[in-house]
Amino acid sequence: MSISLQIAYLFVLALPISSVAWTITHEEVLREFRDHCVAKSKTCRAIYERKFFYLFTCEYCFSHYVTAVFLIITRYKLLFPDWRGYLIAGFSLVWVANLYMGIFGRIRLDLKKERVEISSKEAELEQGK
Repeated sequence: MSISLQIAYLFVLALPISSVAWTITHEEVLREFRDHCVAKSKTCRAIYERKFFYLFTCEYCFSHYVTAVFLIITRYKLLFPDWRGYLIAGFSLVWVANLYMGIFGRIRLDLKKERVEISSKEAELEQGK
């Protein structure tokens, strides 16, 4: 596979990785599961149990495991055709996926800020009537 195709795969494969990691660690659809994991990550006695449950609350941490699954499924390698290619691909995919999640988080924050400002102005207009 050519290097340009490998780079294209890098940016494309990072999309579903970031989507899965973000959904599990942030979205409302899995809030109860995440709340359970947060509580367990603070109250479990054994450190390995706390770290296991923390994994589901941190998009950066979780993206490493999602990436590992995607590497197994796709057998994607970057730069080298052996185990080194998996290693480089893994860390590269995590980095790009987290870049995507950072951009997505910033966009969502800006949208939420705009919604709050609009609601505030609407409330002011209602009081002015």
